[in-house]
Amino acid sequence: MGMKYVLAFDYGASSGRAILGSFDGEKLTLKEIHRFSNEPVIVGESLYWDILRLYHELKQGILKGYKETDGSIDSIGIDTWGVDFGLLDKNDVLLGNPFHYRDSRTDGMIDEALKTVSRERIYNDTGIAFQKFNTLYQLLEMVKNKSTLLENAETLLFIPDLLTFFLTGNKACEFTIASTSQMLLAGRGTWAYDLLNELGIPVQILPEITDPCTRVGTLRQSVQDELGVKEIPVIAVASHDTASAVISAPLEDSNDAYISSGTWSLLGTEREKPVISDKTLELNYTNEGGINRTVRLLSNIMGLWVYQECRRAWRKQGIEISYDEMDALADAAKPFQAFIDVDYDTFYSPGNMPDKVIDYCRKTGQHVPSDKGSIIRIVMESLAMKYRSAVEGLEEITGSKVPVLHIVGGGCKNTMLSQYTADVLNRPVTAGPVEATAIGNIMSQLIALKEVDDLNQAREVVKRSFPTEEYQPVNADIWDEAYGKYKDIIKKI
Repeated sequence: MGMKYVLAFDYGASSGRAILGSFDGEKLTLKEIHRFSNEPVIVGESLYWDILRLYHELKQGILKGYKETDGSIDSIGIDTWGVDFGLLDKNDVLLGNPFHYRDSRTDGMIDEALKTVSRERIYNDTGIAFQKFNTLYQLLEMVKNKSTLLENAETLLFIPDLLTFFLTGNKACEFTIASTSQMLLAGRGTWAYDLLNELGIPVQILPEITDPCTRVGTLRQSVQDELGVKEIPVIAVASHDTASAVISAPLEDSNDAYISSGTWSLLGTEREKPVISDKTLELNYTNEGGINRTVRLLSNIMGLWVYQECRRAWRKQGIEISYDEMDALADAAKPFQAFIDVDYDTFYSPGNMPDKVIDYCRKTGQHVPSDKGSIIRIVMESLAMKYRSAVEGLEEITGSKVPVLHIVGGGCKNTMLSQYTADVLNRPVTAGPVEATAIGNIMSQLIALKEVDDLNQAREVVKRSFPTEEYQPVNADIWDEAYGKYKDIIKKI
């Protein structure tokens, strides 16, 4: 067979990339051909995604990929973050700008939903953890405030489906992205119509569900003419970025756990069926969809957000500091000075993050850090502690010990965090591949193109193509003692 070229668009919460995958039948190689920022936009009191800019960058990436391959792109696939959506009217015109999941309009909406239906009912139907940004609460807010956008909506499309629609003119609602909404029946892949009707959410705007690795269409004629390109197939990949990342995770034992590590850390395990119990509800574990209708049983952790926001705050003050410099300062700082719960409410919103960390330490009666290195070290040690707590929760739910934790995605480049995680877990941690999401996106396309047979073969290709690093625990006893202190501290607030 000849070389196959597929183009993966991976949109994260702060940037997006176009990655060209070249597959020779044995190994996959990657080349980043386009990168762009993805900054949310504040208008009045509201926070939006700049969707037309994101679509413009998508077209630039196609153009670059086309030139790079002399017009030989075999397919295109798009993955993004979860829960957010656009609404189309009866003429397929986009109604307004898609809201950003950090917009404050969903504050209090979980409580609003619970006035009508119980927490147990929502969880038993959907198997999805309670997060105020879930699509369910975004739509409920629109219902409660009689949104004219919702009144005029004919079709809801999640962000990757919306971008696919812009490209092809065809509407599809891909399973893994839809599963993040808290609106699908767990393990069924169909909408939870009874639940949605009780909450007054208009179910007629919800499209039918499409499985990943499905061809949605080809570039519409107007796009071909604008870019000067030929017809290119567009595939619905595992279009939630975490679902794509898990395809790349080098899972060998059925009890292995993974972290898809970036702005968020999604820590979980792959299961055949949803795990819905009093324990998973109590611990707020979620059952999102994966490729082949598998289940991603996972905990959603704030991840590198607090660390990234500290850098943003310092840069705003005119202090230019790289992540490498931040890690060097942390490495030189005293260990275990204080701890934070990275998922504490005040850390959720952007802005003034170092002050928020200092304030948390003060409120909990701990040592108050005064220098950058100490603040960063506190954040990163606390994140590793959170990972241990999430692994312990997973073990409690499944009744099985996690032998190895695999960290994939951009966050696995942080060697300090990978080592801390091995230390606090007292077990091996593997790191890599870094480009897990783009690789999973590409593998979905290669399965759809029948170049790769199935998920097992896809994982074999990934292992052959991308080496991983292994971290063994050191100082496990010291970390174990510190973990006890961490658990006591986070109970205080």
